[in-house]
Amino acid sequence: QVQLVESGGGSVQAGGSLRLSCAASGIIFSMNYMAWYRQAPGQRRELVASITSDGSTNYADSVKDRFTISRDNGKNMVYLQMNSLKSEDAAVYYCSVRVSTIVRGRRGEYDYWGSGTQVTVSS
Repeated sequence: QVQLVESGGGSVQAGGSLRLSCAASGIIFSMNYMAWYRQAPGQRRELVASITSDGSTNYADSVKDRFTISRDNGKNMVYLQMNSLKSEDAAVYYCSVRVSTIVRGRRGEYDYWGSGTQVTVSS
């Protein structure tokens, strides 16, 4: 069983910065896809940023040039640096990873989700 532990959420003023961290633990042969999602009240969950094992990144247009996703494969960590935060960025942020692991004796790729961390932005 792979487990994710998120940290770094909190309350900041508009224009401020925050860094989210996601630590994966368990039997992990490789982290093939890592992403951050967010969901605001009354809204559907949306993809904020993603990064593949080869370092290729993708960002939602709303956060491009402000957010940066990164990973440390050796530590099984993924980060989201958020700068110039806006009120529209307030949401619960979720870490999602696709890893090569073993489930019920079979090796394969499986997806896991963190429990979410709250980000509040005051204006």
